[in-house]
Amino acid sequence: MKFIETLKNVWKIEELRNRILVTLGLLLVYRFGAQVVLPGIDASKLAEFSGNFDAGGIGGLLNAFTGGAFANASVFALGIMPYISASIVVQLMQIAVPYLQKLQKEGESGRKKINQITRWLTIGICLIQAPSYLFGLEALGVPSAAFILGKTPMFFVSSTIILVTGCVFAMWLGEKITDKGIGNGISILIMVGIIATLPLSFAQEVVSSSIMLVLIELVIWFVIILLSVLLVMAVRKIPVQYARRTATGEYEKNIFGARQFIPLKLNASGVMPIIFAQAIMFVPSALAGIGFIKDTSFGQSMLAIYSDIFGLWYNVTFALLIIVFTYFYTAITVPTNKMADDLKRSGGFIPGIKPGGETAEYLDKIMSQITLPGSIFLALIAIFPAIVVKFLGVQQGWALFFGGTSLLIMVGVAIDTMQQINSYLLNRHYDGLMKSGKNRKAVA
Repeated sequence: MKFIETLKNVWKIEELRNRILVTLGLLLVYRFGAQVVLPGIDASKLAEFSGNFDAGGIGGLLNAFTGGAFANASVFALGIMPYISASIVVQLMQIAVPYLQKLQKEGESGRKKINQITRWLTIGICLIQAPSYLFGLEALGVPSAAFILGKTPMFFVSSTIILVTGCVFAMWLGEKITDKGIGNGISILIMVGIIATLPLSFAQEVVSSSIMLVLIELVIWFVIILLSVLLVMAVRKIPVQYARRTATGEYEKNIFGARQFIPLKLNASGVMPIIFAQAIMFVPSALAGIGFIKDTSFGQSMLAIYSDIFGLWYNVTFALLIIVFTYFYTAITVPTNKMADDLKRSGGFIPGIKPGGETAEYLDKIMSQITLPGSIFLALIAIFPAIVVKFLGVQQGWALFFGGTSLLIMVGVAIDTMQQINSYLLNRHYDGLMKSGKNRKAVA
């Protein structure tokens, strides 16, 4: 009853209702575009091509991130991933490029310029990925008969323009969801794409497995989701004491340092280490396909090992890279020196620790200590799909939802969106989360 009442309260808040409707409408446009096949390709002859991605593997992973658009040879086949790649590159460049560091310190105007640089870099990445995708269609399983007009230069040029435009349009949809809708638009597009492949993967698992095994898998899946939520939400609270100060209002009173805390996340890097590691894991198989390496025994061995995303050595390497990248990304995104300076300027201090440099060293030490279990836990969740495939015999397509980037993105985006909705309920409608209390008037 409380859940139903909460839904009613959500609908009563006009701004929140409009934002949710805008979000759903833009997501519907994105999902519709994922079904529109590139001009010049016969959609009726793509069944075998699409079937190649149902069994999981690297192709299944790429297809999951695009919501099936990759296997549909859709106008959204590149998905939103070029924008994610560009964002990662720009974020890393901010460490070494002085111009970007200067923009980062300029506030809102600097952020707009950085976003513009990211958009242009996205187009550059698309111009590389789009022709590669088109030239690889036949090798991936698209029959020659599917190319209605043939593989002419006109087809490749026009299709490249359409794929680049599709990615830019998807990027625009994500930004509009962020501005006019609810939640982080880019993350929601990725999550919706991942969820779109969930029903088919689950149906294939039900058909090929016994009911008892499916029930066991569902229990394990919910446990992994719970652990992922704990990983995303877990924080180490560092107590902070503020100096005595005077508050002036209708009367004056002394406020003796109220204790607060600094929340340091167990997994401050989110899913970025997995994305970094996944990008690196594509390199060995790509190198193994180079002409002078391809024909050697070493090249064939490397190709066999790093093309199987459920293999032992692939996942051992994958887990180690995640641990390394977790430390790396945490180090560049958690500014302990700035935190210590801000704390000192606001008159706060950590009990028993001197303000300034000693506080920064203490925070850095704590971050190092909590990052180790966080990185190991993140690595275990990332390789858990391979574990369920080997020990439970789960179908590879369904196994992708038992961990890795897919599950963590779904959990993280769901939590972030729910927190935004809860903020609206708390600010606009008191009964949204409480059993009793008078309703607040909505703020215009």
